[in-house]
Amino acid sequence: MSGIIWLASYPKSGNTWLRAFLANLLENGSRPVAINDLPRYAFGDNNLLHYRDLTGRDPASLTSAEIAALRPRIHEWFARSQEREVFVKTHNAMLRVEGEPLITPSATAGAIYVVRNPFDLAVSFSHHYRLPLQKAVDGLCDEKFMLLAADNHASQYLGSWATHVRSWQNAPGLTQHRLRFEDMVCAPTETFGAVAQFLGFPPDPERLRKAIAFSRFEELAGQEQAGGFVEARSDDLAFFRQGRIGVWRDVLSDPQVRQLIDALGPVLVELGYATDAGRLTIAGAGDEAGPDSATADFGPASPGPDSPGPAS
Repeated sequence: MSGIIWLASYPKSGNTWLRAFLANLLENGSRPVAINDLPRYAFGDNNLLHYRDLTGRDPASLTSAEIAALRPRIHEWFARSQEREVFVKTHNAMLRVEGEPLITPSATAGAIYVVRNPFDLAVSFSHHYRLPLQKAVDGLCDEKFMLLAADNHASQYLGSWATHVRSWQNAPGLTQHRLRFEDMVCAPTETFGAVAQFLGFPPDPERLRKAIAFSRFEELAGQEQAGGFVEARSDDLAFFRQGRIGVWRDVLSDPQVRQLIDALGPVLVELGYATDAGRLTIAGAGDEAGPDSATADFGPASPGPDSPGPAS
């Protein structure tokens, strides 16, 4: 492959974990790659410093229309920056803004899409962005949900969790591989092995084993505790917080669970988070829990609440 391999996900779905795995897979070293070196292995598509380098202008002076017009040029630059494929992290949905695509087809070689069940995602999203939990739940159900520009980072256009998933899932002509956060936890060898195979790495069990071990949650969290993490939003808020499955059961209220089910039910079924018979099949709170260890009934979807508008 040549060009951009997008590492795409809704925020707090496991994108950083994936990047840590890929960095360690590429290095094949005798010790883990430092988490603060991860930006060396993947560009971030919303980093406005790239726009400053291209235009010589203060990123704060660029309008949303100017950023949209420049975005394809930035993506083409990413694609040409290396002779092999280049990884670029994105949280954007596959949409158009100001008439321009958020993901430039001509610069794209493929994508790896990470998905996480929206129940745990809402909890993690709330903690990371310091949003009230209800606002995080509302956002995952909001077709216009976005993260506004801040700190030299461009706005990120998410949409609802279901819209985000389907925008990537249904992208015409896109070569892509999808993995679930829950499978990264419960079946790492098979799940990360499939990623390596998608990228064309020759079978190498020892190299795969090391890359998985060097990117374990405990390793990443330990590095953050010892030396901080450049991508953390603040020094007093851990980026690698829990990394577990099923924490939503102790946090979300019944109405919040109902809201997510009503808004996202069909995609929950499509991705294996629910059965056609109407039962959730999300692993429990233990890291080693199996995919059917926790179930809950849900019925036909009902009309959702009014959308709350974008959140910063």
